[in-house]
Amino acid sequence: MTDFTPAAGPTMYFIGVSTGKSSIMDVFPAWADALGIDATISGIDLPLDAPAEAYREVVSFIKHDPLSLGALVTTHKLNIVTAARDLFDAFGDDAQLLGEISSIAKREGAAGSTELWGNAMDPVTSGLSLEAIVDDTYWSRTGGELVLLGAGGSSLALTLYLHKRMLAGHEVPQRIVVTNRRPGRLDEMRAVHERLGSTLPIEYVEAPEPAQNDAVVAGAREASVVVNATGLGKDRPGSPLTDAVVFPARSVAWDFNYRGDLVFLDQARTQEPARDIRVVDGWFYFLHGWTRVIADVFHLDIPTHGPDFERLSELARTAGKKGIPA
Repeated sequence: MTDFTPAAGPTMYFIGVSTGKSSIMDVFPAWADALGIDATISGIDLPLDAPAEAYREVVSFIKHDPLSLGALVTTHKLNIVTAARDLFDAFGDDAQLLGEISSIAKREGAAGSTELWGNAMDPVTSGLSLEAIVDDTYWSRTGGELVLLGAGGSSLALTLYLHKRMLAGHEVPQRIVVTNRRPGRLDEMRAVHERLGSTLPIEYVEAPEPAQNDAVVAGAREASVVVNATGLGKDRPGSPLTDAVVFPARSVAWDFNYRGDLVFLDQARTQEPARDIRVVDGWFYFLHGWTRVIADVFHLDIPTHGPDFERLSELARTAGKKGIPA
């Protein structure tokens, strides 16, 4: 068992795999000062697919330690819910739908009690990030499609954002293709979409080998947005594509990752001049992911655009030069 020491002051945690490599440890103090937050950040590293008891220890510690205010969860979003669901008092709507969380926060409950909440911020985070990359009329103006390589939580969250966008009467891609190595994750995603009654134009493609992903990417229309949502290039080396892949002309190659080897983006860069590829890393995902969770943990209204958000972005770039964002 891990021996957790009670926090000496208000503390937010970062639950991940290699949190010490993230410049959020440098960025958070700068943001805290700008936002008027009197708190520190601390990392909790767990191996990929850690034992259930490890997840339960972490959640139990945060729940019962008065000065431990909450946490951002990465990599372990699904496993932490599976292992420690009963330790939470409540889950937000998106967390209930997705079965995973990216934020752990405390709220005041009945009769002054403190409740531990789990929230899934990825639908908001991924949507805000996509909006920073393509404008409202991009899909109809270009005819581009959306290719999601990987059917994990981040991909599912982005499709949830697009589902809500479509319900609100806004345009979405005319064709969305989701690939995954194993059919189980595709089946889970399809089941969520059916439960929602979603009419998004989605194709689910089993692609156990990178060459099959190559074929999907090469078959997409010009100006498509191709996303690496596999996690390859960050916590695990590699890319979901081979070096022989041909990106659609005028397409956007977007990696949800910001730090790591980012082989996927290197593959896109080799074709950037000849095929007019726009290469986008996970910077906006990093910004929105962290600011949405900080807003949840500290009960703040943090803007998602405009001068105040740009100030936070610039603070992150300056402070982050000491490290590598998560």
